[in-house]
Amino acid sequence: MNAIEVRNLRKTYGTHTAVDEISFTVAAGEVYGMLGPNGAGKTTTVECIEGLRRPDAGEVRVLGMTHGRQTSEIKARMGVGLQTTGLFPKLTVREIINLYATFFPRSLPTADLIEQVGLAEKAGAYSAQLSGGQKQRLAIALALVNDPDLIFLDEPTTAMDPAGRRSVWEMVLDLKARGKTVVLTTHYMEEAAHLCDRVAVVDRGRIIAEGRPDDLVRQHFAETAIEFATPKGVAMDRLMELAGVNRVMQENGSTTLLSTEVPETVAALLAFARAQGFRLDRFTVRNATLEDLFLRLTGRRIRE
Repeated sequence: MNAIEVRNLRKTYGTHTAVDEISFTVAAGEVYGMLGPNGAGKTTTVECIEGLRRPDAGEVRVLGMTHGRQTSEIKARMGVGLQTTGLFPKLTVREIINLYATFFPRSLPTADLIEQVGLAEKAGAYSAQLSGGQKQRLAIALALVNDPDLIFLDEPTTAMDPAGRRSVWEMVLDLKARGKTVVLTTHYMEEAAHLCDRVAVVDRGRIIAEGRPDDLVRQHFAETAIEFATPKGVAMDRLMELAGVNRVMQENGSTTLLSTEVPETVAALLAFARAQGFRLDRFTVRNATLEDLFLRLTGRRIRE
């Protein structure tokens, strides 16, 4: 059973096409990730599914229903964590959650939600006194207040420190274990690889790749990545001539060699560096990642 079905979704703003004929499905109980830089069309796509925006064309079904006559039924079973949530500055964390609970026919205990998102020490604090990461945790609590079957989290770990990010990851995995469906938009590739059953790579309003994270990487990369800071004044086109190198990718001061023969490539690279008189700064050898996939498909990194 699919929790979400999207067919040929299109949304434009004047002459700009934000979403360009996107189609995909999300299975019930799945964590589905939409990856892409700011402006790729992720948020607009999700807002059309949530009923916050009206698409110009296409079909959207949510939990077997469509927006319009069934919007109220959809909203009762759906939770939304927006990228930026407007919070009442003179209400406390506890008061805001209690207020949101009145919007739904059922709700979870406020104290349990506050504990779940790690805000127990801030329960009596005004929202205006919260840090950016704490406000993001409160937004997640509001998305869960009605114990929804389907949860949308738009860039949920933005502005969070590593510990906060990990706590959100644990929450998402707990939601999945409880049979919830989660749609996650993010530009953190590690987050997507850790949490998502499937991902859609979105660029300029289109899905350019979709599948399980590991499968997508294996599909596009049989090589190992050798990465280092791009040195100045070096004839970098010669890197393709090094032993074992299948592809060279350069972007934002970083060079990545994709090699099928890592020892031979590293030895040749070290010899080349000595001959050219440059150091290999930020040198790493690693497996290819979703970040490499996006760079290969689009020619730029996702954090642009």
